[in-house]
Amino acid sequence: MQINKEGIDLIKKFEGCRLKAYKCPAGIWTIGYGNTFYEDGMKVKEGDTITQERAESLAAFVITQFAVTLAPFIKQSLTDNQFSACVSLSYNIGQGSFKKSSVFKKLNVNPNDPTIADSFRLWNKGGGQVLAGLVKRREAEIALYFKK
Repeated sequence: MQINKEGIDLIKKFEGCRLKAYKCPAGIWTIGYGNTFYEDGMKVKEGDTITQERAESLAAFVITQFAVTLAPFIKQSLTDNQFSACVSLSYNIGQGSFKKSSVFKKLNVNPNDPTIADSFRLWNKGGGQVLAGLVKRREAEIALYFKK
């Protein structure tokens, strides 16, 4: 299992790219394609700036790290599309939340369970409010997950 180009493109599309550090809706300093830390583990802080080239390399590194650390916890064989959709969800909600999610629990029983789509849709809120961007992202992840 590995993240594919469609999964990487999905993450980058929904994260967007900002070259100057900003606070995300959760109040965490973020830069590039939704990155909260650098390759060396240092956290993004106020005033940080990066180039577009640096944003691309940082995203590649962090997305790969998410994929590598997630893979050992998946007990079923997933398609690259299924795995990529899961990496995208995990990248957005955090690996701790992903491992507690019904998406994770269901895919480890039966990765073709159609109710996994409903489980993705549960992750559509920020600050207790349904966010249109998260609704769109979850639908894109579902489409990728179930793509043949």
